[in-house]
Amino acid sequence: MTIREELERKEHLILAPNAAFADGNKGRVRPEKPCDYRTDFQRDTDRIVHSSSFSRLKQKTQVFLSPRGDHYTTRLTHTIQVAMIARTMARAMSLNENLTEAIAMGHDVGHTPFGHAGEWALSKACKDEGGFRHYEHSIRVLQCLEKDGNGLNLTAEVIDGIVNHTTGKWPDCLEGRLVRLADRIAYVNHDIEDAVRAGIIRQEDIPAEIRDVLGPTKSARITTLVRGVIEHGVDCADPGPAPELSGYFDKLHEFMFERVYKNPVAKSEESKAEEMVKTLYDYFYKNPAELAKRAPVDRENLSQSVVDYIAGMTDRYAVHTFEELFIPRGWGR
Repeated sequence: MTIREELERKEHLILAPNAAFADGNKGRVRPEKPCDYRTDFQRDTDRIVHSSSFSRLKQKTQVFLSPRGDHYTTRLTHTIQVAMIARTMARAMSLNENLTEAIAMGHDVGHTPFGHAGEWALSKACKDEGGFRHYEHSIRVLQCLEKDGNGLNLTAEVIDGIVNHTTGKWPDCLEGRLVRLADRIAYVNHDIEDAVRAGIIRQEDIPAEIRDVLGPTKSARITTLVRGVIEHGVDCADPGPAPELSGYFDKLHEFMFERVYKNPVAKSEESKAEEMVKTLYDYFYKNPAELAKRAPVDRENLSQSVVDYIAGMTDRYAVHTFEELFIPRGWGR
């Protein structure tokens, strides 16, 4: 018996009946010989974490564009926090931690530079081709673009969890549903800390009724919500905190939209970022020969090639490319 087979045997002894079992996964697009010492879900996590697209997350905006401080959340730190929250819940609920981690690590690799501002701008730019959605692009990145176009060949469960982590239908497996919950728990709470750090709000600005129920700090709120999911969701087909906690969590989300996500100070640079993304898209769409110097180009689907290139940029690289193309440089020595 290989180490992998022993791990798969232990899953059937430890995990809940409604968990996703590695040896019962729905397979990959291209069949592969199993690894001797990792389950298929562990293997997927390794492939995602070692990918180029995952590495670029460290220089992609979460909420605040190009923050000067060292402690603001990036797309990478957000991803790691989502994975840790989701794994904690999966472990306590006897669900598959390895599948949960793989989905969490891959859920945002298709995000654009400049956070949702970049996503909105790119979606508008290619609206005639159906727009852009980061969760769908994450699958394209992982399955079609990584490894020089060969893709990572992930399992069906990981793909389903990633593409359904934010909107539309719920993921098929409970592990994917936990990641969807963990994503929301993570971003609302780290966005509060970033907003306080930026002087946009104070912790005391959060309505007292919310603080009394969910807790006064990031740690307390996450603990309350995670406990709520675990206690309410152990025997539920659709995991989530009890209705009372969900109501207060929704109120916290509404507070963040009013005070932070739509705040003119916090969003003062977004219009510039959107214009930058639109300008880059228009330039490369009209100049495919210039794009071909930098990235692969499918002449029959030029818009997709432009989207692939721009969505893969980090914030810093997008600014650098814009300056290179459109900002005059000094002449002489």
